[in-house]
Amino acid sequence: MSILEAILLGVLQGLTEFLPVSSSGHLQIVTWLAGWQPFDGDPGLWTAFEVALHVGTLAGVLGFFGREVVGLAVSGARQAAGRRSAEGRRAWLLVLATVPAGVVGVAAGGALERNEHIWVTGCTLVLFGVWLWWADRRSETRPDAALDGAGALALGAAQALALVPGVSRSGAVMTAARLRGHSRPESARLAMLMSVPVIAGAAVYKLIDLGGPAGIPTEARAAFIWGTVAAALSGWAAVALLVTLVRRVGFAPFAVYRAALGASVLALMAASFRDTPWV
Repeated sequence: MSILEAILLGVLQGLTEFLPVSSSGHLQIVTWLAGWQPFDGDPGLWTAFEVALHVGTLAGVLGFFGREVVGLAVSGARQAAGRRSAEGRRAWLLVLATVPAGVVGVAAGGALERNEHIWVTGCTLVLFGVWLWWADRRSETRPDAALDGAGALALGAAQALALVPGVSRSGAVMTAARLRGHSRPESARLAMLMSVPVIAGAAVYKLIDLGGPAGIPTEARAAFIWGTVAAALSGWAAVALLVTLVRRVGFAPFAVYRAALGASVLALMAASFRDTPWV
């Protein structure tokens, strides 16, 4: 992978990670349209690169919500030491919400790496875009809505669905949060805060799986570094953009964009673009 390709994919990852449009789906679609074969088609190394880009977006969200994340971490540690508080309980509920994605990722991550069919991404972009629009339209914000154990597991289960490209981790969480009565800004905030432990956990797991930094081939390290930096900068910008958009326009524009993109992918498949097989 060239440095330019890595930077472009990093920018794309950062811009689409927190918007409810699926970062993994966009990475897959762009490499398909461009005819790129990242890392000579090595699925394990490509997944590691995606995780590195996610680490970049993690830096971006920490740049925006860093003070709140530190406060939650401190409150969580105090909660574990017996100094209970509402903020400490919330911190551990956010950790609980990462469990479903962790279990599914460990159990089925390899299978998902080997079965990323572009038509599946097209379908999930459309279906989960419709689900986001429907949930946002039918849900009423409840002033008393608060994160509890059942809610954490529900949001975590929704987050686990995003291991399938095209679903969107943030989009699934926002959809589930709206269905549970959270406001649009709070739904977006929960999605971003939930990204911190799940991305950090995925990065550690993949690093161990690769055998540490030495597991990344020397010729690929520059691409990893530049892609991660680009994802961090664009991720920070995307967080700021999302916070503004959900207050002003809601989720409908994202749902429309998802449906249009997914339908375009399926149309290209039907036209035998790049002779891409369906199975």
